[in-house]
Amino acid sequence: MRRACEDSRVDSGWQSPMIHVEALLTENDLAEQFLAALRHRYLAEKFFYWFPLSVRAWLSLCQSAAPYKNFSRSYELIRKHAAEMARRFAASSGKVEVVGLGAGQGDKDLLVLEALRDQGAEAAYRPVDSSQALLEIALASAATSGFAAQGLKADLADPRTAEALAASARERRLYLIVGNTLGVIGPVKFLETLRALLRPQDGVVLDGEIFNSKATLAGYDNPLNRQFAFAPLASVGLEDGRDGELVFETKSDAQLDGLHLVSKHFRAARPLAITLAGEQVALSAGQRIEMSSSYKYSSSETFLGMVRETGGLEPLVEYRSDDRHFFMVLARP
Repeated sequence: MRRACEDSRVDSGWQSPMIHVEALLTENDLAEQFLAALRHRYLAEKFFYWFPLSVRAWLSLCQSAAPYKNFSRSYELIRKHAAEMARRFAASSGKVEVVGLGAGQGDKDLLVLEALRDQGAEAAYRPVDSSQALLEIALASAATSGFAAQGLKADLADPRTAEALAASARERRLYLIVGNTLGVIGPVKFLETLRALLRPQDGVVLDGEIFNSKATLAGYDNPLNRQFAFAPLASVGLEDGRDGELVFETKSDAQLDGLHLVSKHFRAARPLAITLAGEQVALSAGQRIEMSSSYKYSSSETFLGMVRETGGLEPLVEYRSDDRHFFMVLARP
């Protein structure tokens, strides 16, 4: 297993915190994989947070006046209920490691860390993400707030990630899989992997979106999210509208009852030549580049059934967003 350890200083003023990242997925790996992805006409989720333009578009999407609903609803549920979740999980003081799977910039995770500290727990942080830039933000925020933290730069879809997490497990852990991350990777595979990783003393916070044909699609097919979704292709010189069209669609999963997909693809309007790292990938008119999909649930019962049956988890407490279309649970094995 190849690993790389990286130390970085994040510029946040005169006293920039030193951050620590263990890399299972290097920047060179990502460059090679992105080129291969273009050739195979499929962009996995990790590539939407890699380029600087993508990171900037993601942060804008989360921080806008009308933010991305999977982010904003998840953030609000944690903001409202972090104290209760911390009380239920950390019934007594002691060491707890918060593991953010698909942590992004870590702002939701930080709310949980602070709630655990308020409860008397000694909380440490281990964010996991494929984006070096977002990991740096998450780790710097945690360090500034006084939490010990070490990041793991990895692909959640790579089996080595679960192996590395299992090998490093020492303290009691609270895993955070929030912002519909479970639905982005694929809930069945993710829950099966998580089930093998969890120990009896661990806990997990999961959430998901309840499917609504109009509202769900509108949450994706809007100008700000289109800018984010197109950013990987814009980073290699393509222009939405001129070079082709970005298309969002919804459909039911034919193999799994109660699951729906929001899918997206780029369709070339004319012959294109994409140049990256001195190599060229050609697209003919009408060719498509498929992009990662996102799973949604027909009801909270569908979501809870998968959590129990596939994940082997027992929900301790359940929360619902104000619009009733987003669901979160604190659960244990």
